[in-house]
Amino acid sequence: MLDSWRDSPTRFREDANAEEDLRLGGYRNRLLVELAQNAADAATAAGTTGRLVVTLRDGELRAANTGAPLDRGGVAGLAALRASPKRTENSVGRFGVGFAAVLAVTDAPRLVSTTGSVAFSAAETREEVEELTSSDGGSSAAARELLARTGEVPVLRLLWPVEEAPPEGFDTEVRLPLLPEVGGEELLDAMAEQAADLLLALPALEEIRVGPRSYSRAELDSGRVAVRSPEGERTWLLRWATGEWPESTLTGLGVEQRARDGWWVCWAVELDADGNVAPLSRDVLHAPTPTEERLSLPARLLAGVPLEPDRRRASSSPATGLVLDRAARAYSELVTAVAPADRISLVPAPELPLSDTDERLRETILEGLGEVEWLPTADGSAVTPRRAIALDFHSPELVELLSDVVPGLLIAELSGQAHRRALRSLDVARMGAAELVRAVTGLQRPARWWRRLYDALAPVEQQDRAARDEFAALPVPLADGRTATGVREVLLPGGSDGADSAAALVRADVTGLRVADPEAAHPMLERLGARYAGADELLDAPALVEAVHNSVSDARSGTDPGPLAEAVFSLVESAGGRDWLGALALRDSDGEIRRADELLVPGAALLDVLDSGAVGAEAPLGVLEAATAERWPGWVLRSAGLLDSFAVVTEEEPDSPHEGLADTAEWWQEAERARGAEWPPARFVGVRDLDLVAGDRWPTALEMLCSEPTTLEALRDPGGYTSWWVSRYARLGGRPPRHWRSPEAEWLAGLYDPAPDTGLEEWQLRLAGVRTELDVSDGGDAEDLMHRLADAQRTVGAGVALRAHRVLAEAVACERFDPAEVDPPQAVRSVTGAVVTADRAVVLDEPWLIGVFEPALLVAGGTPEEFDAESLAELLDLPLASEQGVLEVLGQGVAQSWGDVARVPAACELLGVRVPYGQVVLRDGLRVRTAEGEHDVHWWVDGNGVVYSERSPDGLARALAWVTDRWDLRFAFAGLLAEATAVTLLR
Repeated sequence: MLDSWRDSPTRFREDANAEEDLRLGGYRNRLLVELAQNAADAATAAGTTGRLVVTLRDGELRAANTGAPLDRGGVAGLAALRASPKRTENSVGRFGVGFAAVLAVTDAPRLVSTTGSVAFSAAETREEVEELTSSDGGSSAAARELLARTGEVPVLRLLWPVEEAPPEGFDTEVRLPLLPEVGGEELLDAMAEQAADLLLALPALEEIRVGPRSYSRAELDSGRVAVRSPEGERTWLLRWATGEWPESTLTGLGVEQRARDGWWVCWAVELDADGNVAPLSRDVLHAPTPTEERLSLPARLLAGVPLEPDRRRASSSPATGLVLDRAARAYSELVTAVAPADRISLVPAPELPLSDTDERLRETILEGLGEVEWLPTADGSAVTPRRAIALDFHSPELVELLSDVVPGLLIAELSGQAHRRALRSLDVARMGAAELVRAVTGLQRPARWWRRLYDALAPVEQQDRAARDEFAALPVPLADGRTATGVREVLLPGGSDGADSAAALVRADVTGLRVADPEAAHPMLERLGARYAGADELLDAPALVEAVHNSVSDARSGTDPGPLAEAVFSLVESAGGRDWLGALALRDSDGEIRRADELLVPGAALLDVLDSGAVGAEAPLGVLEAATAERWPGWVLRSAGLLDSFAVVTEEEPDSPHEGLADTAEWWQEAERARGAEWPPARFVGVRDLDLVAGDRWPTALEMLCSEPTTLEALRDPGGYTSWWVSRYARLGGRPPRHWRSPEAEWLAGLYDPAPDTGLEEWQLRLAGVRTELDVSDGGDAEDLMHRLADAQRTVGAGVALRAHRVLAEAVACERFDPAEVDPPQAVRSVTGAVVTADRAVVLDEPWLIGVFEPALLVAGGTPEEFDAESLAELLDLPLASEQGVLEVLGQGVAQSWGDVARVPAACELLGVRVPYGQVVLRDGLRVRTAEGEHDVHWWVDGNGVVYSERSPDGLARALAWVTDRWDLRFAFAGLLAEATAVTLLR
């Protein structure tokens, strides 16, 4: 070897690189695996089962094994790369390179055997190479290569004989002096974690000891193997398959691999203490020791798969494909060997494969399972997945009932959600709620059988809303011997008056009623839409509801409405009214057919307030015929929808204006604009027939509205339809209620006149829409208020005018109406209370500008923070005061920081306000020039934001309040700037 390195430095480099690749790559972290493989091969060669014992002694890791001792070929194989002596025998190692795994922990391994011992050494090899290179003066290529590798040399190419013997009872021992960075105890712990799995993969070994920990393997019956460890015993079920290599599969294999015995596979699945399958979720291919081919199968695969030289990956060859295909076939035998209820746990979970090998195995396993009868059925047989049907719900009772109804129905253990994914991967058909309903539809079974079926389905119905919807189509045996298809509209006998009420309704000739057989009645049917046949349930029966809705058209086609009306009134007498009963056909006093909600009971209070044209022939309303009115109590008639007073209409979650009430489209549009994203309302409530009230009868009508709880609630809804309509279209003194103010609302005096005396109380007037405060809810309100402000005949206080303009600006800013749709006034009310023409007025938007305009020409809604001047100007079509132009601030002044201005810091401290940054320009007298001339002002802010003030508390206080954004403190600042004491503040 030394001669070859001297003659060919390239050979030296190749050997060093190859060994380094194995140490850092292919055999990294495989020390125990390789030691166990060698021990298993030795046991196989000796024709016995082997033992491997790993210990720490004097800084060395020692691995002793029984079996065939080291022979001459073994020694040669250790010192050669990819030239194993294990060529034809059924061994685990194949390439003669696995021993390189020891280099991860040592650089001086020794093999001690009963037939002789050898040692390898990095240090001695380095000395031999250095001696070799020194003979030519260090100038040779080999010397340069050794220098380039910084002294690193191949360790396993040169060996030396040693005089050592293995421990008694063992044939060979590997002795590894550990590198300084390798912890011996940590190494033993890592090996102990691998020992149990290696015993399963290497049947030639019966025991592995790692330090004080012992791991052993024992063969049991029925293909089971026990692997015992300090943590306990694990039992595995194995299934083997073997065969010869077909000639066609040998392509791509090396000569030594082709000379081996045939292929073999072994499937292993762990069993728990009760003998049930404990499937894996993640594993690797074992060949037979672990590779890096990741698998996601429930069972472990051990197979004689041709591997790449580093033994980490399966090779890409026809032989590999053959082994994997045979493994997939053998998997079906493993599945059928376990208990029927456990078989499904061995189906590969439908998920992304972890490797190419995993993907191929999963696909072929699923294909193979699809052809085998292995899925257990409810009738005790087994079927292929293509003929199987799995129930969507876990219910042993349901499976029992359907076992003779549904061919191929799987056992109850496979029902429900737990195994859904596995069965889906096998394309097993599922029987959900809809399929179950179809399966039992048309069946002829006793009523008690149906009762058992409903009982079994009840838990599913209570937990699964989708199933509940499908179960509504279940057949129901009826009392008359027929079977109803679908649960809805079926009546269930129950309650003290159930059967009698149902019979009475049948006698009334209401078609479509279906009564269930008492022996089949079940509470679930009620939850699915069936109704117990008491008076309440009968009144709500869909057949009766439909009969009522169709009653007017039926009566006008010649059907006598009397029997149906009698049946309905009798049920209402026991069960109370329903909203939809207003559609019931009845005769009015003229003998004409009308809906119940279009009829008034004779003597109704509503007749006193309705317009004369609202009741009678061709009118919207009529009066019930006397015979029917005398037959039933008034409360029954009212409960059935007939009118005595105002009626309330409700609608849940409306999406458009209600069509049956007056002016709802206009209300809807205004309310939608005002409420924006909060629209539409969750519930619509409105009083009907308000437009039929006589104009002079509104005070009485309002008293009626306020006397009934339902109409009073509707009237009290501030944004509701009823209050909106009444405030605009009712009449008090010939005017809408919102035209007036409450007599107690003195603060509106001048703008609004007090409501006339109608006998209504103040709270009733307020509910009717009589004003108690300034409010603008729409464009009509805005026009009315602007008209009142512009009316010179009205005496409007300055404070009222300010508040009115503030409310107008707020309505525009909040987009309660479009200002473009409102005509601006020709005159406006100024801050002095005077009325001036609009072409002379401006809207005050900056407080310092008040010093250069006549107050009688200024319109405002308060201080700048109190109203939106631009919105008010837009509505009134007036210019802003700031848009009139200021030419210049006259004269010179002195700029001072606010903190340097006398009394400013003290005033700010007393009021708890931060002293502002920046400067103020102070002058003894402050004048500004505008287009109208020169004006004396107390303070000013120019277009560049420069603040000016005269040297006076008044001017300085306003400027200070402005820059601190505390305009509300301007008067407090004025007092403190005159005398900055706490006494002044408290005075």
